Amino acid sequence: MKSYGLLLLAASASAFQTASNSRTGAPPRMAAAEAAAEATITPNGAIKVAANGMSLLKPIFAAEASLQAAVLGAKVDADEVKAAIEFEKKANGVLIYTYGLSPFSSEALSILEKSGYPYKNIELGAEWFLLGGEESQARVELGKEGDFGTSLPKIFVGGECIGGCAELVNLVQEGKLDETMKNAKVSKKGAAAKSNFFSMFS
Repeated sequence: MKSYGLLLLAASASAFQTASNSRTGAPPRMAAAEAAAEATITPNGAIKVAANGMSLLKPIFAAEASLQAAVLGAKVDADEVKAAIEFEKKANGVLIYTYGLSPFSSEALSILEKSGYPYKNIELGAEWFLLGGEESQARVELGKEGDFGTSLPKIFVGGECIGGCAELVNLVQEGKLDETMKNAKVSKKGAAAKSNFFSMFS
């Protein structure tokens, strides 16, 4: 009888939890899991300091980027490059433009990977001085997004530029990354499948 009573108690508790989840419309402990996942992301402090320092060189980089695009991209249609960027911004909830050899790009990619959110990475080239004509023009166009200069990475969430590595690190350290993604209606990888699974029991 005692074991039978314990089974009834456990079943009642399970039913109460399911009903509670049904009222909130969220899978059990999902919010806590998301908070824990964000807390496990530990940005590289040295990279952040260096990234903040790079912002002081924005005017120099902007002038260099324009000159590079004028020389290498003289025959490149700037409107086509801009249109391609706009297409990618609309097609991807999270979009990042990077350099293959950049430590700032690598750090930003690492953070996005650990965050669990899907993203698309477009590598313009190994580094700025190795870009071709079209890529050089893309760098200039990306530099017009917000007040973040022409340096990469350049990160877009919900089609809006949130900055680069330093700004992404700030979002993580301030605990605002999940909020930013939620406002842009970006879900974590597999979140839709999990939601559909739990909805069968609500």
